[in-house]
Amino acid sequence: MSTIQVPADFNFAAAVGIHSLAGAIVFTVLYVPLLGFFFVKSFTHPTYVHYVLTFFCLIRVAAFTIRAVLAGSETAGESLGLVVADEILSSVGYFSLLYSAYTLVLDRTLLSDLRPANHPILKFTQDRRIFRLLLMVGVIVGVIAATETTSTGPSNTTTTQALRVTSVAIFLFLTLVQALQTGILATSSVSGKSQYYIRCKDSLGIRYGNYILLVISFLLIIRELFSIATVKNTAKLYNEHLWYPLLALPEVLAVILYLTPGLVPRRDELQQHSAAQTTPQEKTYATA
Repeated sequence: MSTIQVPADFNFAAAVGIHSLAGAIVFTVLYVPLLGFFFVKSFTHPTYVHYVLTFFCLIRVAAFTIRAVLAGSETAGESLGLVVADEILSSVGYFSLLYSAYTLVLDRTLLSDLRPANHPILKFTQDRRIFRLLLMVGVIVGVIAATETTSTGPSNTTTTQALRVTSVAIFLFLTLVQALQTGILATSSVSGKSQYYIRCKDSLGIRYGNYILLVISFLLIIRELFSIATVKNTAKLYNEHLWYPLLALPEVLAVILYLTPGLVPRRDELQQHSAAQTTPQEKTYATA
């Protein structure tokens, strides 16, 4: 890999567009209580969704803390290692938010008594193992691209650009898959008519959960459309006037929606409902 000679006092943070100290502090402050909430929920209401959201909030607290340090200190901004760490954390965090949304919609589909799809393409989109595998591929490619980019400042080399495009394309595809599953659930006539939904109808998350999931899907699509639109234009990608409202804000709003009471089913409820299924096909919705 070719490298660019830079002065000893070169500010790598400024070169990749990190300038706003206030923005980084605001998002750090937003994520700290969210991290605390989901950490507690991981013990009082243990589910895979809460575990993954705890991890996502932890990653975002670390990323925005580093970003605040980089924006507020010239010396820190000259540290390539810190810039690389921030870029990697920013790259790897999204997969956990996306997978939590995907897991939740499949869990709620199980409780809705919606029969598994027979179409091979829809079956493919409901396979959690394949979804996780594609997520990991997207993360690995994204980390390599982020490392390549920050090692020489904003880069548009053919290899780096191809890696970024591949990673973003994978995440956009998986985001659309999650939105498809949410749309199927929200528009199903079966949704909301199972004994579980009837018994828990007073819960805000049960009554309006599918619509909340639609909003979460919409926010994730906004994030990914921004990513794909700027994937070949690093100037716009790293422009904080665009990056904060179109990428960082949709993420935190999506996480806040998970605070809705009753939105995330309990593990024992999922296990009981899964055990009651009579056909092997229906058990494909069992939680990971």
